[in-house]
Amino acid sequence: MDNQIQSKSLRVVLTTLCSVLAIIFIYPVFIVLMNSFKGKLYISDAPFEMVTVDNFVGFENYISGMEKIGFLKAFGFSLWITVASVLAIVVFTSMTAWYITRIKTKLSQILYYMFVFSMIVPFQMVMFTMTKTANMLHLDNPIGIILIYLGFGAGLSVFMFCGFVKSIPIDVEEASVIDGCNALQTFRYTVFPMLKPIITTVAILNAMWIWNDYLLPYLLIGTDYKTIPIAIQYLKGGYGSIDMGAMMAMLVLAIVPIIIFYLCCQKHIIKGVAVGAVKG
Repeated sequence: MDNQIQSKSLRVVLTTLCSVLAIIFIYPVFIVLMNSFKGKLYISDAPFEMVTVDNFVGFENYISGMEKIGFLKAFGFSLWITVASVLAIVVFTSMTAWYITRIKTKLSQILYYMFVFSMIVPFQMVMFTMTKTANMLHLDNPIGIILIYLGFGAGLSVFMFCGFVKSIPIDVEEASVIDGCNALQTFRYTVFPMLKPIITTVAILNAMWIWNDYLLPYLLIGTDYKTIPIAIQYLKGGYGSIDMGAMMAMLVLAIVPIIIFYLCCQKHIIKGVAVGAVKG
């Protein structure tokens, strides 16, 4: 009886704590959403005041912001870079992890530890040399930047895929070989479908990072191919003036796609991370 009471009390405490933390994290997003429907003067004077008849401007901020920054064009560049980069990361790192896990050689071990080491190298340490190299190799464009994202996203992705591949019985792969499949066919038709939980996890983590990334696109493709984070910065006017209404509206539009993607796939995240962590 005492154990049940303690267990129930612990659940209540944890639920309360998680609820408080959720409110703390959601509140800034709510403030941005609320201010996106207010006039810019009201945002500056009373940013925490609720929307009223006096300060409500409808979708004026959204229309104004989309016109000023060329939102649809920026959205197209962000969508292309994010989708293409995530696809490249998922396909190539899953194949790499499968090779490293199944082929036990010194080379595979060295590759694994190199990928793990890349996770602890700060981006600031390599950004100048990376930018110079990318310029020399003509990777400073919406196609070349995909290779850069593949390189920076490979460390964590390979680490997670390796942990998950270890949970796949090797007998399944041997059965595919007996049926006449070569290595690529075994991976394509047998291994890859079984990686669905961790694929979703890797895709979500990388999509959130790439979609919201500002520094790497700014360094490589600059203002020629503005992604949404870069385009939003151009709402700053001369002498530090900022159209706060339009900026709040564009921030809302920037986070909506990635939130929808996350909500559609979030049930696979915990499963993929837990299995990869335990088996790794």
